[in-house]
Formats: sequence, structure tokens, C-alpha cells
Amino acid sequence: MSSHESTAQAIRAALPPGGLFADQHWRVSPTPFALGPELAKELDSLGRVLLQFYRAVNLLYRKSVEGKQPEWIARWLDQGKPAWLVELQRHPAFKNESPRVIRPDILLTEGGFAITELDSVPGGIGLTSWLNKTYFQVGQASSLSSDFKSTGKMDDGQDARPTLVGGTDGMLVGFASIFGDAQQVHIVVSEESASYRPEMEWLASQVQGSRFKVQGPAFADFQPGDAVYRFFELFDVANVAGARRIFELATEKKIRLTPPPRPVFEEKLLFALLWNRNLRGFWRQELGESFLSRLQKAVPYTWVVDPTPLPPHAAIPELNLTDWRQLMALSQRERELILKVSGYSEEAWGARGVYFGSDLSAEQWSVAVQKALLEFDRTPYVLQRYHKPRLVQSNYWDFERNQLVPMPGRVRLCPYYFVAGEGDSARANLSGVLATICPADKKIIHGMKDAILAPCTA
Repeated sequence: MSSHESTAQAIRAALPPGGLFADQHWRVSPTPFALGPELAKELDSLGRVLLQFYRAVNLLYRKSVEGKQPEWIARWLDQGKPAWLVELQRHPAFKNESPRVIRPDILLTEGGFAITELDSVPGGIGLTSWLNKTYFQVGQASSLSSDFKSTGKMDDGQDARPTLVGGTDGMLVGFASIFGDAQQVHIVVSEESASYRPEMEWLASQVQGSRFKVQGPAFADFQPGDAVYRFFELFDVANVAGARRIFELATEKKIRLTPPPRPVFEEKLLFALLWNRNLRGFWRQELGESFLSRLQKAVPYTWVVDPTPLPPHAAIPELNLTDWRQLMALSQRERELILKVSGYSEEAWGARGVYFGSDLSAEQWSVAVQKALLEFDRTPYVLQRYHKPRLVQSNYWDFERNQLVPMPGRVRLCPYYFVAGEGDSARANLSGVLATICPADKKIIHGMKDAILAPCTA
């Protein structure tokens, strides 16, 4: 048996009995995905930038509500939400609260990388933790033991082996850190997120004692001092029977809740605000030139598809359109654009509600644009420039043919940053990176049965 075969077999054999995702499978690579030291260092420092961006978003929204920034900012971010949720997100208990898990979706491109969106309620935490632990343990027992090492720190140059980002337990330690000293942590999973329940149950099982418990959507038996991880999107609250009780206890400061019930952080249009020229001064002041430059270099230009008529002499920046309906008439070559639901919708996660312009017929594209314009008042859409992911060479083990198969593919990286500490002393720590490598012919990169899922080395 070859080393690749034995490694792949050991990785597959290490899967928990219940799996990590309900009815989900992926291709197994015998080796982690290598980031390279330069990209690894950039990702390591990116957490500080993204945390500051979230802080700035919080301030921008609050000042818009107070009338100290343009009113359209809060109006856009509150659009389509029920009044009770808008009131809840403005509650003093959550004034300075932002998500304690930050996960960007990053595409590797010819020019570097592109951050296409931020996810504040991400799946994959348990999966990435399992991958890191399993690849290292399997590597220790195979030829891989000489290929990489396990540590949560960046390589200091004294060891030629690449670093497994986050080490064997970085994800677990990072996730636990966001709950402070809470004795009991309840991970409340909705039916909408049920496919991720197995990975969270595996994660909870790795914590010594019974500190972590995975709970169903109706659970409400919380004790003062408990912590709750909200593993459900806010659009889904009506289907989570215990949600209102969770929010009530959080406003009374009886439990510690993350992510906070603030839909502002579940909106993709935050990137459109980053690019809005009317807010350039605000971003420069709150982010600083360095952080602003890093974000605008990495974040594709993004627009809010707002059907409000423009003055006759005005045009939409970068696109040079005078009406959003003109978007429908663009040629296929001009449609290197992604149209997607901003948030607060059952279509706003996974690959749902995403339309790749150049991959659609003129008729399909027109239907998608019309839908975005018609649904603006209820569910705003954003338009984003498409930065084509570059090709990378990878391999997976084909268990049926019993051979290593080369697979040129395109990569999405999902680094996980866990925010520990309070106030100005809070830090966003990189604890692991999940690589999703899809076959080269796939236009939209996401988890699928013919994709490779692997941990990353530096």
C-alpha cells in the first residue's frame, strides 16, 4: 500500500460514526493545502483588519440611526427586517457587540486574493478542527510526519517543515475562548442549519467535561451565567422556538450570546458601503489608510442594486449605467459580475441566491436582475465584480479506482478568526484555515461532493 493510499484510508477511517455533515461527502487529499509563507502571514494579520472593519460598521450604523451619518445607511441595513428585530439590534445591551467568529470567503486569484463576503454564522468550525487534528495524527503515523508540524504559531524559519495553521487544537481552543469563563455553553442549532449539527456535536465531544452542549431549536432551559452560540440565521428566528427567550435573557445580561442578534452583520451590502465614495472619509478615519487600503485591494467593487431613479446627468460608478435596468442589456463579456442576495433571506447562504452573469443566458440574467429590482424593499441584492480564481494543481485519492488522481482546481479559503477578550483588548486570532478546491470547470466555489476539503499549512 502506497503512503498516499494509507494516508487517505486513515483519514476516511477517522470520520466520526455520525459523519461531520448530514448526507455530505467530499474528496480526500492525502496532503494539506499549502498556502506558502507570504499568504499565511497575510491571513494571520487579516483578523485585526476585519475586526476593526466590524467595529467601524457598528459605529457607522449607530451614527446613522442617531442622524450623525446619512440616514440611508441604516435604512438600507434595516430594509425588510421586522420592527421587533430592528429594535432588538439597537438595544443598549448589544451597543458594542459584534460577532466573535469572523470567517471571510477568500478566492485565490492571479493578482492575489479576493474577499467575496464575510460570514458571521459560519459552518465548518467542527470540520476544520477535525481536519487539522486528523491530518496531523495520521501524519504522525505515516510519511507525512516529516512533511509538516503542528503549532498555532507562525514558522520561525528554524524548521523547514511547513506549519499546520492553527495546530491540532487551535480551532477548539479558539472557539472555546469566545465564551469567556462561562461554565456551560449551549450551541443552539436550527433545523435550517441541521446539516451542520454533526460537526458541532463532534466539536462539543472534544471538550473535557460537559461544558459544551448541542441543543435543538426549542431549547430554553438556560441558567444565569450560561453562554449561547447562536447557530441560526436571524431570518430563521420564526422557526427557532427558543430564540425569543435567548434574546430576552441576553438583553437582561443573564447569559452571554454570540453572535449578537444584529442583522447588520449578516448583510453582504457592508462591502458596498466600504466602496461608497460618500463614506470615504468615515472609513479613512475609522480604519486608517493602511487597513482601508488592504480591504479595498482585497474586496471586489460592490454595489447595492437600488432601483431608485438617478438624476438624468448621473451614472452608477464603475459601470457607467444610468439605470439598473440597463444591466440586463450587458453583453455576456460585460457580465463578469456576481449578483447575490445581501442577507435576511433563506437564499442568502450556501450557493443559493447567487447569479454569475457571464454563466447565464441573456434571458436568465434579465430574470435575475428583475428579481433583484423588484425585491429591493424586502431583500436588497448586491452586485460584485467577479475576480476569476486562478488554477491550482491538487490531488485526491479515488477510493473506487484505488489511485491518486490529479485535479486542477480553483480554491476558496475560509480562515476562522475567534475574537477573545473585551473592548479594546479584544483580539481576532486565526485558528485554522479550510481549503475548498473545486474542479476547474465550476464557476461558483462551494462545498460539494466533487470538491476537495483540506486543512492548510503555511
